[in-house]
Amino acid sequence: MSAQTKLLLVEDDVGLQKQIKWSLDGFEVLTAADREAALTLLRRHEPTVVLLDLGLPPDPDGATEGLAALQQILTLAPGTKVIVVTGNQDRANALQAIRQGAFDFYQKPFDEQILRIIIDRALRVAELEQENRRLVQAQRAEPLAGLITGDPEMLRVCRTIEKVAASDVTVLLLGESGTGKELLARGLHALSPRAGERFVAINCAAIPETLLESELFGYEKGAFTGATKQTIGKIEYAHKGTLFLDEIGDLPLALQAKLLRFLQERVIERLGGRGEIPVDVRVVAATHQDLEARIASGQFRQDLYYRLSEISVHIPPLRARQGDKSLLAHAFMEKYAQINNRGLRGFTAEALAAIEAHVWPGNVREMENTVKRAVIMAEGSQITLADLGLPAAAVAEESLNLRHVRDEAERNAVIKALARVNGNVAQAAELLGVSRPTLYDLMGRFGLK
Repeated sequence: MSAQTKLLLVEDDVGLQKQIKWSLDGFEVLTAADREAALTLLRRHEPTVVLLDLGLPPDPDGATEGLAALQQILTLAPGTKVIVVTGNQDRANALQAIRQGAFDFYQKPFDEQILRIIIDRALRVAELEQENRRLVQAQRAEPLAGLITGDPEMLRVCRTIEKVAASDVTVLLLGESGTGKELLARGLHALSPRAGERFVAINCAAIPETLLESELFGYEKGAFTGATKQTIGKIEYAHKGTLFLDEIGDLPLALQAKLLRFLQERVIERLGGRGEIPVDVRVVAATHQDLEARIASGQFRQDLYYRLSEISVHIPPLRARQGDKSLLAHAFMEKYAQINNRGLRGFTAEALAAIEAHVWPGNVREMENTVKRAVIMAEGSQITLADLGLPAAAVAEESLNLRHVRDEAERNAVIKALARVNGNVAQAAELLGVSRPTLYDLMGRFGLK
């Protein structure tokens, strides 16, 4: 049992308060003499277990005030285990409290051993329920598994991907290198009716121009020197599934015309072939290039751009994503600490400040490589500024207390706080200076998960 385990005792008898508090020396016992004080302490400390005397003022001889307190406690914190304490002849009210959601009841006179058994059982049940919720959450299928963000603009990108996934429209993903274009393309495929079929990716910038046409369209035996057998291309291989054309902005002009014909007619011809082959495929393209500028300079076909961009999705760079730097850093640290069997406990304050101040020109990919290296090189229990190899932050860390901000600044503070503590709501609430229920209300109002 942890000495820091908090327990709230709601009892108006000062002598009994002292007796119970003295006997429960393994807990941090918070005491309240009435309903209002009890609710204040509940909001501030969020104890797992509450000992509630039903006979509270202004009705010390009845149970109306205690039962009302029980309802408010369970409304504010449904997971709290409330143990009601009643008089020796008050079994009816105890049973009514159980029907209203109390965990158990205990009848006076006070017996330390019996009360400890009930409290320990309540704590164990609460622990099991929390673990069960964690397991259910871990097993729940996420629409875009692997994408980590709390930024409103990036969340809008995710909602767009979810909306267009069910259709067969061609999607163009625009964003800097390392922003997660392929991750979103795979998410689009996973959410689509084609999820059970192949996801075929080809990087148009990584294959020499002389080989790219055969990679895309395939070839017949004898089509060129070395073509000893018939080979299907990536487009045909993706039949019934999704074709991801990465770095489409680097596609040579000669192949742009051939790709445009495929998008219009949905048929291909292999190199050296004579017949047209119909292909049913969903096309998703991506590029870090400014396609409109390349169209203006004659390097990219405007008609192909219109075919590819039936739906265009602009992915913001990491430097523009509110709170995501810290959030992603924690996620990558946990991932690579587990892979490398390192018992790390997060980042030092200086390291987090540097992470948030860095521009990250390589975006998420650069951050992942930086944190992976830091996990391997770290000598202490936390990743330091030296482990990251980043310059120290030039400015002081921004205050996130909600009393100092309003409206949009309040939203930004919540996002940053959640990211800084790796999504831990209790720690974020402490950082912001509010209770956890208040933070949950703010998260609901701002649409933050």
